[in-house]
Amino acid sequence: MQRRSSRGPRGQASRDPSQKPAGRRTPPVGALDAGLRLLSVRAHARAELRRKLGRRGYEADEIEAAVGRLIELGYLDDSSFAQSLVRRRRALRGPMALSAELAARGVDRAQADAALAEFDPTEQLASATRLAERLYARKTVAGYREMLEVVGSRLVRRGFSPTIVRAACRAVLAGTSGDAEA
Repeated sequence: MQRRSSRGPRGQASRDPSQKPAGRRTPPVGALDAGLRLLSVRAHARAELRRKLGRRGYEADEIEAAVGRLIELGYLDDSSFAQSLVRRRRALRGPMALSAELAARGVDRAQADAALAEFDPTEQLASATRLAERLYARKTVAGYREMLEVVGSRLVRRGFSPTIVRAACRAVLAGTSGDAEA
């Protein structure tokens, strides 16, 4: 039995006259449906959703109409997206890292700042202290300077300010992390 191939003579693809010429592929589903499907998995910022729909081959006017309709229906809201992201990630990241992540996702600076305003310095200190305790438990550190070098540098990379990092390291070394959370 001989295998059938979609290739024509000399390895060239056979062309069906009913097929459209190669060009921009038309997605089988509308941009609104695709946007709803993306939003059913997780929340998105407006710019992030525009980018994803654009990568899937939708035209700019169709994307704008879909995004407008999703905003109108209340499914797409940058400020609630920013607040949700900050609430979820503030246990592991500081305000600088969260601000950078929101900017990368296309959230407006004013909306990002409003969401980050809820993450006050006492909560930042409590989060940084919990992280410092976990990092300190993994490695034996001799003193405060070494603690700052080993644990403090990791906290700074996670977006905590140097002031918060120093206070968290002092609290862990002193064994007063419970006081920092109160």
